[in-house]
Amino acid sequence: MTSTSPPAIEVDGLGKSFGEVEAVRGVSFTVPPGEVFGFLGPNGAGKSTTINMLCTLAKPTAGAARVSGFDVVAARDSVRRHIGLVFQDSTLDNQLTADQNLRLHAELYGIDPAVIPARMQQMLEMVDLADRRDQPVITFSGGMRRRLEIARGLMHSPRVLFLDEPTIGLDPQTRSSIWRYIRALQEREGTTIFMTTHYMDEAEFCDRIAIMDRGEIVVLDTPEALKASVGTDRVVIGTADDEAALAELRERFGIEATVAEGAVTFHVESGEAFVPRLFAELDVAITSVAVSRPTLDDVFMRWTGSTIRDAEGDAGSNRNRAHLQMMKAMRR
Repeated sequence: MTSTSPPAIEVDGLGKSFGEVEAVRGVSFTVPPGEVFGFLGPNGAGKSTTINMLCTLAKPTAGAARVSGFDVVAARDSVRRHIGLVFQDSTLDNQLTADQNLRLHAELYGIDPAVIPARMQQMLEMVDLADRRDQPVITFSGGMRRRLEIARGLMHSPRVLFLDEPTIGLDPQTRSSIWRYIRALQEREGTTIFMTTHYMDEAEFCDRIAIMDRGEIVVLDTPEALKASVGTDRVVIGTADDEAALAELRERFGIEATVAEGAVTFHVESGEAFVPRLFAELDVAITSVAVSRPTLDDVFMRWTGSTIRDAEGDAGSNRNRAHLQMMKAMRR
């Protein structure tokens, strides 16, 4: 990045409320050009709402943001010319061929007709779909459709490509394949990639990650730095009485444990060396035990107090109420 190049994304105190519901609460961050930046968090954390504001699909109720140097409110058209967007749900025309979907996108963005064929060929080759260009999208698998949507999002050479849960609903093998394509595209095109996800393994592909919870960014750093910040091993035990185990761990070992995903979970130095003490000194019967090195799951638990799966369960229980409030606010 040169001294005269603006950040790909600048966000300062950005917020979005729907009536009484604060979907995004004053987030601030900067993304330099060429970075793969990830928003990690459970469904309902505010990730998609943030993307919608950055892509000019929703107007902020607080703060400011610039994409490629353009204000997302005052220069909406300029922002839209410089970004690509892949939504959670497919927006391809299933009755058209891959070729026709790309050509339609190119024409909508006013790409010079003389360069469209070469650009289409380049994009289809990059996502390994050149041999399927004349087939209707309805015949494509979920992974193929995602790859085509990513190619379409890059057709007009955007400076920033937004990917909102790009692999949601896909199996792990297909998700890994999609990410190989994303990385190859990013390196070849030099495009800044801003993506949201609630998959921990997917977040590992990012250069930096912002963990979002309840509309706020709770921590932001590289995956390696975030895991290193935990510094301790994760111990997960199954017990005959979780509440009694929590009390004993607190009183006997000074450990503040939690119950996550149906098991007692806590962090200690040298977990493998600590496990024998548990069996020798804990009065509650232990039915299972597992020790692991720090992961992004542990980072999420440290900063939010729960695992991402438990957080999604909590968000899901409140989602209908929040959705109704937002719909009422938007109708006003």
